[in-house]
Amino acid sequence: MTALRFQADADLNHGLVLAVLRRRAMTDFQSATDAGLAGLDDQAVLRLAAAEGRILVTHDARTMPRHFADFITTAPSPGVIVVPQHLRIASAAEDLLLIAEATDPSDWRNRIAFLPI
Repeated sequence: MTALRFQADADLNHGLVLAVLRRRAMTDFQSATDAGLAGLDDQAVLRLAAAEGRILVTHDARTMPRHFADFITTAPSPGVIVVPQHLRIASAAEDLLLIAEATDPSDWRNRIAFLPI
């Protein structure tokens, strides 16, 4: 099984990235800062994540689902996972680690999911 690669959106609480990496350091979870996502619109963020084969992880439940739906009409996406702001970081980290361990990138192609699972 191929390992999942995650990309944090600029609005994602960086504590979630750190929590995932603390629990499983080998997880490929790139921060928004490392990817240079600050100030980019949703379409640009989706393009960059897709170009790198990364599932986008975001708190943006308001606009990202609509932009994702538009995006996949013109290009394939590795997927999007929306994490509610109210979900505890520990719970979200455990869900992401379970997803990383139990699924394959092909399971997420052109799919959007909302935590908790």
